Amino acid sequence: MDINTYSLCRPPVYQQVESYSNFRASWNPRLIGSPCRSLNLRLRRSSQIFALDSIPTSEDQIYSAKGSGETGSLGSVNPIYVPTPSNRELRTPHSGYHFDGSTRYFFEGWYFKVSIPERKQSFCFMYSVENPAFRKKLGTLEELQYGPRFTGVGAQILGADDKYICQFSEESSNFWGCRHELVLGNTFVGKKDAQPPNKEVPPEEFSRRVIEGFQVTPLWHQGFICDDGRSDYVDTVKTARWEYSTRPIYGWGNVGSKQKSTAGWLAAFPVFEPHWQICMAGGLSTGWIEWDGERYEFENAPSYSEKNWGGAFPRKWFWVQCNVFEGADGEVALTTAGGLRQIPGLTEVFENAALVGVHYGGTFYEFVPWNGVVSWEINQWGYWYISGENESHLVELVATTKDPGTTLRAPTKEAGLAPACKDACSGALKLRIWKRTFNGGKGKMILDVTSDMAAVEVGGGPWFNTWKGKTAAPELVRRALQLPVDEEAIFGLAPFMKPPGL
Repeated sequence: MDINTYSLCRPPVYQQVESYSNFRASWNPRLIGSPCRSLNLRLRRSSQIFALDSIPTSEDQIYSAKGSGETGSLGSVNPIYVPTPSNRELRTPHSGYHFDGSTRYFFEGWYFKVSIPERKQSFCFMYSVENPAFRKKLGTLEELQYGPRFTGVGAQILGADDKYICQFSEESSNFWGCRHELVLGNTFVGKKDAQPPNKEVPPEEFSRRVIEGFQVTPLWHQGFICDDGRSDYVDTVKTARWEYSTRPIYGWGNVGSKQKSTAGWLAAFPVFEPHWQICMAGGLSTGWIEWDGERYEFENAPSYSEKNWGGAFPRKWFWVQCNVFEGADGEVALTTAGGLRQIPGLTEVFENAALVGVHYGGTFYEFVPWNGVVSWEINQWGYWYISGENESHLVELVATTKDPGTTLRAPTKEAGLAPACKDACSGALKLRIWKRTFNGGKGKMILDVTSDMAAVEVGGGPWFNTWKGKTAAPELVRRALQLPVDEEAIFGLAPFMKPPGL
């Protein structure tokens, strides 16, 4: 049977969980072992395809779907679909879709990663929408009125063996996003006589209405896309299909506490763009991905999600992220990034911005310009050194790779969704955190771990030589960002004023 064909030879088998609260109880990170240790993997050459389906009859019911093949039940991984609950735990600010309906330059992009340590493989899903005020490519009169704009929706995946797939449409009429939650989707090709979804729908309904497209929530991710042939500079696959559930372990903050805006409370306002939010620093995902003739099935695979939005990407940037470590007693999640971004104003003035965030044992170690200093030394490719300090801790990490990297696309003001960065998911990483002594030196070692599955990236430019930088916020900005401002509580008093996305 062809890999791109579903086979429904027997009705799916459903397992009902009595309530979301019972299901959620198993997500306590203190009760879950390290993602590296808890992973179970099955890799199969796809000689036949299985339909995984689920049919919840109410929001309080949760189902698990099992696949059935022509010769019996071969697929044994059971991803569980859970409708996204309101007021879910570990929800971060800025989880929602930030488009405000205006015609200003605007993009929003989302990134979801699943790592499979036993195979040393990762799958990185990237979605983007550009200038959604214009549902189709601008006509001549619109360009005269608004200036040149690039429009459309893109879906990219950097997958196993550094292969790549990209599907893009200049139209965004079938794209949708939830205003205040990490829920979005798009239909590239819909079923005949079926209306494309415009909100989260159960998996079997999505499959009935969508041929090519995707939907993703904090707890569920499914889709099918076809490469559109625009990427002749990289090794591509023709199609990709996936369906998996996710159990969040870390948001962006201490477990059990209110989660934080990655860039502070000023991210609620359209300044210092682009904005950036880590939505899930660490999670465990279960399901399957069909990729280049192989079906990857996984249970409790380390996963991650983040997003960007604003007028355009930074002038240039670096990024390192990892959820798969050796040497730790418990879950560790690292994200660090820095960029050269434009300061709002009439002239082109740029500033350095960077941060390091580490989750370990339920505690969040945050190194940002408003609570300390972050420094870096980044080569054009192959070497990332970042260090940071705050009032209580010091952090240092080194990432290297011999992988040549894969060129990915990013939304750009000049060329739309265009090749703009280079990534690899096989970086060698060493991460260390110390308590800070009274004189600012390195005290007790808190964390000393390594990985050979770090995701590394450089983007933008120019990258003529090694980029060395340091960032610390001016005193006025530092004091402002350290104020205990609860944006959601403030706007909760006047919901009609709450910005989209927050």
